[in-house]
Amino acid sequence: MKEKTGFSLNGYVVIAILLAVLVIALPQIGKLTDVTSIISLVLLGLNTAALAGFMMVQPNQAKVMTLFGAYVGTVKKNGLRWTIPLFNRRTVSLRIRNFESGKIKVNDNQGNPIEIATIVVWSVSDSAEAVFEVDDYESFVNIQSESALRNMASSYPYDPQEEDAIALRSHPQTISDSLKKEIQDRLDKAGVTVHEARISHLAYAPEIASAMLQRQQASAIVAARTRIVEGAVGMVEMALDKLREKDVVELDEERKAVMVSNLLVVLCGDKHTQPVINAGSLY
Repeated sequence: MKEKTGFSLNGYVVIAILLAVLVIALPQIGKLTDVTSIISLVLLGLNTAALAGFMMVQPNQAKVMTLFGAYVGTVKKNGLRWTIPLFNRRTVSLRIRNFESGKIKVNDNQGNPIEIATIVVWSVSDSAEAVFEVDDYESFVNIQSESALRNMASSYPYDPQEEDAIALRSHPQTISDSLKKEIQDRLDKAGVTVHEARISHLAYAPEIASAMLQRQQASAIVAARTRIVEGAVGMVEMALDKLREKDVVELDEERKAVMVSNLLVVLCGDKHTQPVINAGSLY
């Protein structure tokens, strides 16, 4: 079922018409034997019944109208509107809304239990689908968003296992786009448009958080040490090249090994080194 424009008139114009009919019909009421007076009474009755057709449409709201169970259209024009009094009208908000899911526990694609939550920005784009295709579109948005979040979270690892691999923690924009598409696919049938979907909470589950923190710390230490060693080797190589170019000293292989060892200890150590001065010969 798709949205269509329903019948409605400018309410102020209708008020003017009803007042004009009232002014014309009232003087004729006293003449009960005259046909004109009977017509005037009928017009006054219709005037009174027509008052039930007025409705106020707020900005970014829609009135979904039905007649004896049949959908007859939607009114989106703002202001005072008038429609057929027999139409049943239901107000649907078209404004942008936020939904924040609760924290749910789910396993990522590595089997690690994690806690995750999302914020979904959405609005109704098709009032007919929102009202007639699902029983309660707001509840439908909440449940389907959490279901999509659970399915998306189980498709990616928490941390990247390989370089440039997509993970929940390292690629927030990619994950947000994937989550938005996942939710939109589920909400299309309800006439809802998803404007944005972002992760609002992401953490390991408490039972493994401590172990995973130690693993992250170990990985960080290994990465830091790797960079330090690479830099130290480059500095040692540069020092030997400079000594050779400037003919400062001639070093045999054994002395080079001692010098390299000393330089690596100084450059790679995590504490300040204490120099030892040899007052005698090298041997």
